[in-house]
Order: sequence, then C-alpha cells, then structure tokens
Amino acid sequence: MPNEKPLDAVALLKADHRKVEDLFAKFEAAKADGKKRALAEQICMELTVHAKIEEDVFYPACEGAVEEDLLKEAYVEHDSAKVLIAEIEAGGPDDEFYDAKVKVLSEMIEHHVKEEEQRAEGMFAQARKAGLDMDALGERMAAEKQELIASYKSSGLPRPEAATLTGTTLA
Repeated sequence: MPNEKPLDAVALLKADHRKVEDLFAKFEAAKADGKKRALAEQICMELTVHAKIEEDVFYPACEGAVEEDLLKEAYVEHDSAKVLIAEIEAGGPDDEFYDAKVKVLSEMIEHHVKEEEQRAEGMFAQARKAGLDMDALGERMAAEKQELIASYKSSGLPRPEAATLTGTTLA
C-alpha cells in the first residue's frame, strides 16, 4: 500500500512495545524448548533493533526537549537490557537461568515502557509537548529499522555496546 502514511515516531515505538509484550507473553506460555528458543531469539532481535533506532534517532532528538534524568535512565536501562540479551543469546532453554533471564528482561522492559509512555511526564509526552517533528523522526527510524533487520537476519545480532556501563565488558 504505497499511499499508506508511515507511523510517526511515537506510534512506531509504541507498536514495537506492543509486539514485544506479546512475544514475552507467548514465551511465558511456551512449553517446548524449541518454541522458547525461537521466541527468545525474536525478542532479542526486536529489542536490539528497537534500542538501536531509539539511541540513533529518537533519544538524540529528545536531548534538551525532555528531562535529562529521564533520558539518562533510558540509556542505562537499554544497556542493562543489552547485558541480558547477550546472556540469552549465548544460552539456551536447557540453561539453568534461561527462563529467569527472559522473565527479568520482560520486567525491565515493562518498567522502561511505562517511563516512556506515561501520559503527562513520560518521555513520549514530553517530546510531543516540545514540538519534535514526529513524522520525520518516524520516517528515519522506520528506514533504519528495515536496514537493521535485514543486516541482523543475514549476519546475526551485533556484539552489544553498553556505553553507560563503563565497569563492564560485554562479550
């Protein structure tokens, strides 16, 4: 549908949030190891792409437009999630803490989403109130998202970069 209007930045990010919430729910309900692995891999892919487009496009646009503490927390939350994503990617359903790692990642993401989506004080509300061009940001993020998905599907997820965790080296 070439005439379909692309999602604005907040709509795109919220759609990602709903998709990952659904994947976490499916993981929670899954019994078979193969199904769990496939869902966990999809969760890791979705979150890796989502974090990258936020960090490359949305968060830089928010600098000076949203509360600095909220933005800094978002970067740290992303980096914390990247640690668990790397652990999940390196393991498998037969690992002792695999399910626990996916569950904790789910809880971290739930908290992160709440902070971004809060009606009045959330990052998205602050960004809209500041008058950021959500259509232009959404277009840039959608284009980068397509490129990242194609790249990650062909060569796997990249080694995580966690700029805020200076005391930690990720494999």
